Amino acid sequence: MSNRTNVSSQSIYEPAVGYSRAVRVGNLVSVGGTAPIAAGGGTAAKGDVYGQTKRCLEIVAKALADAGAGMEHTVRTRILLTDIAQWKEAARAHAEIFGSIRPVTTLMQVSAFVDPDWLVEIELDAVIPE
Repeated sequence: MSNRTNVSSQSIYEPAVGYSRAVRVGNLVSVGGTAPIAAGGGTAAKGDVYGQTKRCLEIVAKALADAGAGMEHTVRTRILLTDIAQWKEAARAHAEIFGSIRPVTTLMQVSAFVDPDWLVEIELDAVIPE
């Protein structure tokens, strides 16, 4: 596809699994499950759902920017948590970015992530106006 752009975050998991952080096709951008990877590697904000959610959103924002989009173009987010009882902390970080954008959002619990220190992952879809 000539109008497809793959965006990498340089995660060690991308080549191992065979995925891109984000893919843009036309005016649609999808960002895959994004974990709270610290800038220097390892896990950011260990034990802190709010801090990890903020880090996931930073990574997502960069992926969107690299694809030519912004957070304001987001139409759907998915917040995956290992402990749904902590949803309010994830929601607080999400609302700081998306409170006025108001994408459709799903919060769900999963049994585990690849790294047991990860408490949250976020994925999203965006549409860039034509």
